[in-house]
Amino acid sequence: MYEGAVQELIDELGRLPGIGPKSAQRIAFHILEADPEDMKRLSESITNVKERVKFCSVCGNVSEQETCNICRDPRRDPTAICVVEESKDVIAIERTRSFKGRYHVLGGAINPIGGVGPEQLRIRELLNRLSDGQIQEIIIATDPNLEGEATATYLARMLKTIGITVSRLASGLPVGGDLEYADEVTLGRAFEGRRNLT
Repeated sequence: MYEGAVQELIDELGRLPGIGPKSAQRIAFHILEADPEDMKRLSESITNVKERVKFCSVCGNVSEQETCNICRDPRRDPTAICVVEESKDVIAIERTRSFKGRYHVLGGAINPIGGVGPEQLRIRELLNRLSDGQIQEIIIATDPNLEGEATATYLARMLKTIGITVSRLASGLPVGGDLEYADEVTLGRAFEGRRNLT
């Protein structure tokens, strides 16, 4: 335990995701020892992101404008929507250069233990986007964990009645991985998602 401002800083840093008490302490002392100009820029960057960045009114992605650059891009396929949990997932998919449609960011995943139900996610906004009849396919790209699977199942059941093609990203073995280290679920999904080579 430190006095005053140092302990307050450690406590605040410790509230960040992925930062434990020891990491918070290391970061706090780095801030203390760092060049004041560097820390001023860091402080201004945090203030700027909180003041300027908002969520896209169409898809929920982060943007400094009313709509994000993907929603504004006329070259994107307006008939396909990839549903993701967070904005960082959009970036991950964009890096692949495999998807040319648009996105919908849910803002999380269904997690009853954490108090997150379908009402806390941007599912109603997704349904509103489907009302114009232009969307032909929904690709569900939630995380392959318990919460992501629950969210994907919920969306698939709900969207089945609308008559739109609903697909889920395949999951299986990573490139460069060894079969002996794969868990049963991953290996099972790799078998289910296999494709013909001939």
